[in-house]
Formats: sequence, C-alpha cells, structure tokens
Amino acid sequence: MKQTILFWHRRDLRFSDNLGLYAASQQNPRLVGVFCLDPGILAREDLAPVRLAYLLECLPELARRYRDAGGRLVLLRGAPQERIPALAQALHAASVFWNEDVEPYSRRRDTEVEQVLRASGTGVCRFWDQLLHSPQELYTGSGQAYQVFGPFWRKWIRLPKPKPVGEPRGLESLLPSEWRAAQGEIPEMLDPQTDCRSIRRQAGLNWKGDLPAAPGEAASRQMLHEFMENRIASYHTQRNFPAVAGTSGLSAAFHLGVLGIRTAWAASCRAERQSFSAGASEGVQTWQQELCWREFYQHALWHFPGLADGAFRPGWDRFPWENREDLFHAWTRGETGFPMVDAAMRQLNSTGWMHNRCRMIVAAFLTKDLCIDWRWGEKYFMRHLADGDLAANNGGWQWSASSGMDPKPLRIFNPCLQAGKYDPRGDYIRTYLPELGAVDASLLISGNIPAGQRGNYPPPVVSHAQRQAEFRALYARWKSKLAPGVPGLSMA
Repeated sequence: MKQTILFWHRRDLRFSDNLGLYAASQQNPRLVGVFCLDPGILAREDLAPVRLAYLLECLPELARRYRDAGGRLVLLRGAPQERIPALAQALHAASVFWNEDVEPYSRRRDTEVEQVLRASGTGVCRFWDQLLHSPQELYTGSGQAYQVFGPFWRKWIRLPKPKPVGEPRGLESLLPSEWRAAQGEIPEMLDPQTDCRSIRRQAGLNWKGDLPAAPGEAASRQMLHEFMENRIASYHTQRNFPAVAGTSGLSAAFHLGVLGIRTAWAASCRAERQSFSAGASEGVQTWQQELCWREFYQHALWHFPGLADGAFRPGWDRFPWENREDLFHAWTRGETGFPMVDAAMRQLNSTGWMHNRCRMIVAAFLTKDLCIDWRWGEKYFMRHLADGDLAANNGGWQWSASSGMDPKPLRIFNPCLQAGKYDPRGDYIRTYLPELGAVDASLLISGNIPAGQRGNYPPPVVSHAQRQAEFRALYARWKSKLAPGVPGLSMA
C-alpha cells in the first residue's frame, strides 16, 4: 500500500501560499487534508458565534479546492491528540504536516499530538506560515525578545520578506477501499461541504446576522485586490475614520489564515512600486506597518505566554480596579451616554466587528473612565469579534490599560475629542444610534444632548473630566507602591 501524507489545517484555511501544505504536496501527491473541530476551542467561553460561523463558511471552499486538485479534505470532531493520530494510523500516513501557532493552548496541544504521532512511528513536519518572520528570527542586539514596537519595526522592515509559494497540483486520491477502511475505524469523519451548517447548530453558537467579511480564500483575495486598487493609497489618511471604508477589512481572513501573509505583503510591494505620489507610497507603508504590529504582538505572545492571562508590566495584575458590574453592563450594551463609545459597542454587538480606532476609544473608556479590569473587556471582545485574535486583542487591550509594552504607558482618550476628530459630522454615531439621528452633530460629539432630544438614550454614566483626574491619581499612587524588583512575565 502506498504511503500517504496528512496535512492538518488550523489557522491556515487556504489552498495557495500555504507553506506546510505546499511542502507536503511536493513530498508526496497522495495528500489528505484534515481539519479537526477541537472541543478544547469549541467549549471555550470566549468563542464568538460569528467567528465560528466565519470559520465553518470557509471550509467548503477549501474542500472544493482539494477536490479540484484531485485530493480530499476531511473534517474530524474531537480532541486532536486522539483524532489526528487515529486518522494517520487509519490511512497509513507516513507523516503529518502542519503550520505553527503562537498561542499557549495551541503550542501545548501540538506538542502532545507530536508525541503521540512519533510514538506510533509517524513523522511530523512543522512550518512557520502565519508570519513573515518567526519569533526565532528577531532578537535585540543582546539576544532578548523585543518589548517595544519601534525597534522591532526598524529591524523587521529591513529583513528580506519571503515570497508566496504555489498551490498543490496533481494530487492523488486514495482508493475507495482505503476510504471505506478508514471510515470503519474513524466513523467521526465528516464532509466539510455538507456538515458545516449542522455543526453550527449543534454547537449552540448559531450566528444569525451577516458575516462582516465574505468567507473563503477567493473572496479574501478579491478583497485584497480591491483594497490595493482603490484604497491603500489613501490608507494613511482614511484609516482612522470609522464612517469611511478606509481599511482592508481583512482582519478575519488574516486571523484564520484564509489569506496568506506573503500574498498580502507581495501585493503591497506591487502597489508601492506603482505609486505615483509620495502620499500613495505613505499609504502603502502605513499598511505594512500595521502588518508589523500584527507580528509584534504574535512574537510577544510566543516569547511571553503569560500574556494570555496577565499583565506584561510587573505588578499590574494587582491594580485596584473598581469593577462595577452595572457600569460594565452599560458599556457592553452601548448605553454609557457617550455616543462614540456606544456606537462602537453597538457596531460590535450587531456586526461582529469594530473599527480599530473605535476599539482604542472603548478600551480606554472602560479602563480609564470606568476603572474596570481590562481583562473583562478583552474577554468580551473575544466573545463577539469575527477577527478575535488572542495576540492582537490582548496586545491592544494591554496597550489601552497601561499594563502592556507601551513605553508611554499612561494614555487617556477623551471620547468626545476622539469623536470630534474622527467622526466630525456624526455619520458613524448616527449609523449605530438611530434614536439620535436628528440630533445636531456638535451635540452628538460632545454628548451634551438636551433631555428633550435624548428620548430613551441615557445620560452619561460618569464625568470624563472627574474620572480622568481620579484615574491619574490612582495610577500615581499604585505606581509608587510597586517595588523596582517586582517580577514580570518570563520568556517561554
């Protein structure tokens, strides 16, 4: 019997520009793809229904790509530590290939899967695919992990970037007898093209709204093309205005690897070569810097896995947050009386996505105005975001909470000034707060809406000026209490 190779898909739901998949196809055309619905992830309390819906909607296209190339993608349900080795044994696989992840849970799981596979005589090949540069590639001059973005960016941008790889071609399908034998041993094998919607219902996380981005590799590549053609030249000037379609909208695709990072980088380089003005080139470079921010936070999580549960700055896990549940629930519902904050939270709740500028505004408001632990907000975001990524979400929240890797940690946003600067006509606010549609823009921005025009919209739950002063005083007192030698997070 001919030997087979398995490729285990995780956060790389695409057929092209996939390092591990391409390498597997080059070694052996008898290639079977597999995606495993991991209960360790499906049962997590921070799994967003919209994120699961997006993932499951991406799988049928991936299955079609396998079929068109002559191969097959199978869907398993159960613990990967059991299901992946069982499938490898059933198909007499010589080896299992997959791409690395930076998250602590995934790293532990992958180590366990590899141990079981190697104990049974099955080979393992692992690749870095979701980053342009792996965490082992970038260190400071003293050999330490970077803890500040600026130096990381200057080093990162100078490194040569890898080019996209091709897609598997001419795969060999297994014989029907081989499939029947495997299905006899593993009855849990499912068909991604027919079973995904029933899985959504069974999981009890059935997202009923529209997805914030079209799922699948083809749609993501089209979105990338349209962004490069129409918006990247003005990205540096338009990206902060939530009422304007000035961003790529590709964050969910990057999170699940529906779009290859090398493909995206190559497209940005082509756009830069075709730039006819300094402004257009600046737009490209600003977007490239955002790709670097993504990698910075993933490197940070890999080097400092304790970030998944705690603050980066020493002692900040014990910060005396007030944690008033009534204020937290007002924030989650978009009922704080601050229109910019409330519009953003209602955008998140209704669409599964929030503009990045607004993420900073609502995070700063929760931590600095309401004095609520950033981990409450971080978890809420993960429960609702289609693009919920542990590394990026954690990094952003710690930046906002003054507990992370920011060299200027104490940052306080005035939500009214932010609204005046980035939503001056109130277009974004009116979109998500229709009850205030007739209110003048100056009142929307300031939040000083007369009772007669307010209707059922609540008054401000706090005074920003008062809370800003109180937080600064609390921050100063806490900082003075921390001993210089308080231990921080250790490297992996």
